[in-house]
Amino acid sequence: MMEIICNNEEFVTAIKPFGVSSQENGRDGLPDLLKKELNLSEIYTVHRLDTVTSGVMVYAKTKKAAALLSRGITDGTFKKEYLAVVHGEVSPHKGEMVDFLFKDSRKNKSFVVKSERKGVKKASLEYEVQEIKNGLSLVKIKLHTGRTHQIRVQFSSRRHPVYGDGKYGASDNIPFIALFSQRISFISPENGERVSFEAPRPKYDFFDL
Repeated sequence: MMEIICNNEEFVTAIKPFGVSSQENGRDGLPDLLKKELNLSEIYTVHRLDTVTSGVMVYAKTKKAAALLSRGITDGTFKKEYLAVVHGEVSPHKGEMVDFLFKDSRKNKSFVVKSERKGVKKASLEYEVQEIKNGLSLVKIKLHTGRTHQIRVQFSSRRHPVYGDGKYGASDNIPFIALFSQRISFISPENGERVSFEAPRPKYDFFDL
């Protein structure tokens, strides 16, 4: 079920469940659910999570707030941290991944490529392994950029696909993937101060290793 973390005049933060779209679709997307729950006529999507993932999101309730939050994503003041369970022992246990990514819109899939060209964007993140067990690594990730499927493709390209992510090479047969948006931090459109919102580690079997 959807859980609302914070609700004020400018924005609302909530935990998106697995299997729920992060975009409005007129039925059961998270924005639709929030509009119904909070009796809102409008809500503005400023960032996205894949349907097969879960975690903390923020939605703007005014056009001004949407513009300010979108600006934070562009200028890098909007910060995102994730937890992921990936196959194999990630080595070194702490580091940075920097790649060039190409998004194939027809396949809705991103690929690591060797050099910059039209349609290619630089992607970077830092990570730290939290636990290793049963051939899996629990990894904490801080995104520096927000490319399509960035975490999924960058780890998969190093032979560490996210658990359950058949799209990027995992063989596990589960309906969702072990990727969770645990924390977001941004400049509040309400008062101009930095705020952060965090969810507890999810209670799903594949995070218990």
